[in-house]
Order: sequence, then structure tokens, then C-alpha cells
Amino acid sequence: MMLNLLLERLRQKYRTHPYPAQPPVLPERFRGRPELRALDDALIKEWEHCEKACPTGALALRGNQPGLDMGKCLFCGLCERESPSGLVRFTRDWRLASSYREDLVVTPLTVSPPRVDLAPELRALFVRSFRLRQVTAGGCGACEADLNVLATLVFDLDRFGISFVASPRHADALVVTGPNARNMQTALDKVDAATPDPHLVLAVGACAISGGIFRSEANPHKANGITRQEVALYIPGCPSHPYTNLDGFLRLLGVVKL
Repeated sequence: MMLNLLLERLRQKYRTHPYPAQPPVLPERFRGRPELRALDDALIKEWEHCEKACPTGALALRGNQPGLDMGKCLFCGLCERESPSGLVRFTRDWRLASSYREDLVVTPLTVSPPRVDLAPELRALFVRSFRLRQVTAGGCGACEADLNVLATLVFDLDRFGISFVASPRHADALVVTGPNARNMQTALDKVDAATPDPHLVLAVGACAISGGIFRSEANPHKANGITRQEVALYIPGCPSHPYTNLDGFLRLLGVVKL
């Protein structure tokens, strides 16, 4: 039996991807950080079609130029399909995470990935051992699945000293997914209170950031994302890709620098 296991291990070879030493292997249909062209009179109609196609209102003019809020974006590509001139285009850049909500808004002037910062004393505290407690605040399961996959041998999150734990009392950060409907707020507050200080709150996915597809100011359940906890990291997506999640965690800890 042991010999068979060793032979199978040799057959499978080394399967953990060497990220961040090498760029990630992304699927052909992956949509990453969007790029926007400057708006002129000839493109106004095209922009209006793009705005109308967006199911979450992520597209809006900012002054006289287009803007796309990645915190609301589902990366569905509908706006890109309505933009034959390339007014809206999704690149293959997986680096979407940011410590600043305003950095998630892409404009024609955006030329680099969003900023990720953390106080030096917190980085020194967490860089060798960072324990995460995932909290589903009404999520559909997609963001949760792409977080869970980080524990597989392809990504091997543990090699960076990062792992998910079962109890908030053992956690350094809460990783919140889902739109945070009103009936989940008390549970989220209790989990937050049970987590030892200092700890961080990370919002993963469009739902946790803004409510995503569930966002509605008229919704009595107020499923519009995290509103009360201070957020250290926003990771956009619907769901956010595992490499986008991993990149966000590593940049937060200073393991990866741009």
C-alpha cells in the first residue's frame, strides 16, 4: 500500500503552482480589472447602452467621464458586449483587491491596480501566522467555494502561514461573504465581538462590498454589504477568483508588492 502511494505521488508530480514567483494560470474566459476609454460625443450612445446593460448600477458618469465601480461589478461582461469600440474592456489582470473603497472605482485615468495597505505593526504581527474565520452573511456559496479552494494543493494557502480556522476566537481576521442582510447583522456582530483584538475584517465578493445583485436602497432587509465594521481589505468579484483572493491576502501582509 505504501509503495503504491509513493508511486502515485511520483506520477502526479508537483502540482502546487509557484505563484507569486510566476504569474497565475487563468482560465480563457477570465475577466479581470476593467479598463475604460475617455468619453467623447461619438461614444455617448454607446456608454448609455453600457449603463443600461449593467444589472447592478456599477457604471456611472463621474463628472463628464465614465466610471466603473468594481465593488458593485459582477464581471458578467454585459457592458463589454455593448461596447464594440472598446469603451469598456476587461483585462486579464487578477489584482483587484484594495484597502480603500474609493480605489475600486475605475476611470479612464486608472493605470495601476488598487492600493493595499496595512499598518506596519499589524503586518509584523500577522505575516508569519494569519488565521481567517470565514463568515457567510447570506452568501450564495460561490465566493465561499472559491475561498475554500485555496486550501487545495494547487494553491496551498498554508505555505504562506495563512489558514482558515473553525472558531472566531482563534482568528486574526473575519472574511465576510454575502450581502449581509438585516437578519444576519446580529450574528455578524457577535462573531466580530468574539474575535480577539487586534483583528481585521475582509469583505470578499460584490455582495459583501455593496450588496451586489441583491443591492436595493428600498429593500427592507438592507442587503447592501458590510456597513458597520471597519474593512481592511475589499476583494471584488462575483465570485472573486482564487488568485484574486490570494493576491489580496499576500499584498495585505506585504508578501507581494507591486
